[in-house]
Amino acid sequence: MTQLPNSDRKTLLLTGASRGIGHATVQRFSNAGWQIITTSREAVPAECKRDPNWTHHIPADLADTKQVDRFIAEVSELLAGGGLDALVNNAGVSPKTTTHERLGVLNGDVADWHEVFQLNFFTPLRLVRGLIDPLTRAKGSVVNVTSIAGHAVHPFAGSAYSTSKAALSDLTREMAAELAQRGIRVNAVAPGEIETAMLSPETETLIPRIPQRRLGKPDEVASTIFYLCSPDSSYVTGTEIFITGGQHLF
Repeated sequence: MTQLPNSDRKTLLLTGASRGIGHATVQRFSNAGWQIITTSREAVPAECKRDPNWTHHIPADLADTKQVDRFIAEVSELLAGGGLDALVNNAGVSPKTTTHERLGVLNGDVADWHEVFQLNFFTPLRLVRGLIDPLTRAKGSVVNVTSIAGHAVHPFAGSAYSTSKAALSDLTREMAAELAQRGIRVNAVAPGEIETAMLSPETETLIPRIPQRRLGKPDEVASTIFYLCSPDSSYVTGTEIFITGGQHLF
């Protein structure tokens, strides 16, 4: 595997890159000239492959612990002893049961809960642990993508997804406290109803509950993620920013 082409430029590693918030985030960092490493289970769109800053895409299912190990090894080889300026843990899953219901307390298999927590909670933890050296070298930033559903009961999210995101919110706080001595900042963004493929068809019914009376856009989340990885937020750590149009206020 070839190394990154320019060790003098800032480097982003982002999970869940093929669409939605992940895709918009890649575009935002690329516009700022960052080198970008991504991963997803799906192939990236053809137009994205032509982006000269989108240096490497490593296909991987990060819900599989063996593939997480392989992914960390491949990223470490790419970095070749250099630093990692930003790690954005965006990959997540909100599955349905065989009867097309969100995973709740009483429905679905408990094994499905384990799969949700594996990707939504344990994978971000393992990526930080596995890439702690390059993050330390760069005094980098970690941004975890949580959810409004981690803070209040959400009609369409389901208990498995919501509690996994709540756990990731708390992990953000603990990571920030532990990693500050290494010069690493750790924050989170908690999106509300964003126009992505994960939205339920019923989401339109929630708009009256949103003070701004509209859905959010992926690039609005991407801009906040970029801020948390930039020098403009150099004294910000352990923070979770709600990107909800005010929905979290009620």
